[in-house]
Amino acid sequence: MKVLVDMNLSPTWASFLKGEGVEAVHWSAIGDPRAQDRELMAWARQGGYVVFTHDLDFSIIIATTGAGGPSVLQVRTLDLLPSAIGADVVRLLRQHADELDRGAIVTLDGTTSRVRILPIRRAMEGPGS
Repeated sequence: MKVLVDMNLSPTWASFLKGEGVEAVHWSAIGDPRAQDRELMAWARQGGYVVFTHDLDFSIIIATTGAGGPSVLQVRTLDLLPSAIGADVVRLLRQHADELDRGAIVTLDGTTSRVRILPIRRAMEGPGS
């Protein structure tokens, strides 16, 4: 699994994840720090990366466009440092590796997590919509 760490998370995440055996890169090392979210998403989708973020915009873009990827691991916690939630992030990456490979949004919210399989369909849409 490959992880693209968003600008709103510390670059220390990339080295932390690498230390856990996860291929990871922080966006600041490869792209324009002022790039729009859609540019990060396109880069991640093209390269097969999971976007790791604290930003709700990625999930909103995927939900409103019906996109099938890239997958997103979203953290909704106050302390965003690897020392606080690193073990939980690695656990979720491993636990939901299959879903993230196929296309999913995994959210870590405190001590709980949720998984949404992509593409996200609106409640009124049927399977063939």
